[in-house]
Amino acid sequence: MRANGIEILQAKRLAEFPWLVHGFSTRLGGTSDVGGARALNLGFTEWDKRERVQANRARFLAALLAAKTSAKKKKSRGAARAALVTLRQVHSDVVRSFASKETQAPKGDAAVTQMPGLLLAVQTADCLPILLVDAKRRAVAAVHAGWRGTLRRIAAKTLGRMRMEFGTRPADVVAAIGPGIGSCCYEVGHEVVQAFAAQFADAREWFTSPPLSGLQKYAPTFDDLATGVEPLPLKWLSMAPPGHEPPPPRLYLDLVAANRWQLRNAGVAAKNIVSSELCTACRTDLLFSHRRQQGRTGRLVGVAGIRGM
Repeated sequence: MRANGIEILQAKRLAEFPWLVHGFSTRLGGTSDVGGARALNLGFTEWDKRERVQANRARFLAALLAAKTSAKKKKSRGAARAALVTLRQVHSDVVRSFASKETQAPKGDAAVTQMPGLLLAVQTADCLPILLVDAKRRAVAAVHAGWRGTLRRIAAKTLGRMRMEFGTRPADVVAAIGPGIGSCCYEVGHEVVQAFAAQFADAREWFTSPPLSGLQKYAPTFDDLATGVEPLPLKWLSMAPPGHEPPPPRLYLDLVAANRWQLRNAGVAAKNIVSSELCTACRTDLLFSHRRQQGRTGRLVGVAGIRGM
């Protein structure tokens, strides 16, 4: 969807609900200066001016509320009642419930609501934005899931909070996983492999490595890294000269697969889980990537809310 130069990505499954406001922002159409180009930065970063971010948020909100709205009167009413709700994200498993917009953003990495007019937003620049929508009880959630949040099962815990507060049944939930860094680009350290292997029996399925050749054939495998076992304790067995030990393996984490597994394991039907095929690190022309752009980059948002009456 495009409005006033603002490009917003939407999930077809979620677009079926007329009462739902949702979308994933891109970098197109803003006033911030990122790498010499104008961009839609929606996060209050150190390098950007606060007034520019506020202007970007106003533009994005106006474009988001314009979706599915044809009547001008209805558009103005919806805009007047809409409030963007954000969090101070700390890579946790803390889930916040909102019945009204708070003066200051609380710490947390997921938000849930059943209140019309509140648009829950999570900021990302490689991590996954995940939107959960209870189609029967009209409850929504927005989740920020990096590797730490995924390790702490934040998507499943958010679904649990929806069950507790709104009576949500997993069978009624549609989940949309927005753009994030893909398994093609998300290289992680051995400590991440060990942490996931200790928490999830299926963790092996979420890690991949490129084909090994030469000295790399002596590099540790996933099982070696998961257990902390040194696969070649006697370095000379590799026939490598001193100082030329096998390089560490490159392992890549698939955050989408890990969160999809968590949602399915929590009871969400596979057919009700959709994900974007866009990698933030591959598509810096359209999206922001903290890793690819070495930290100096903007913030995207994933938003879900109930249209104001």
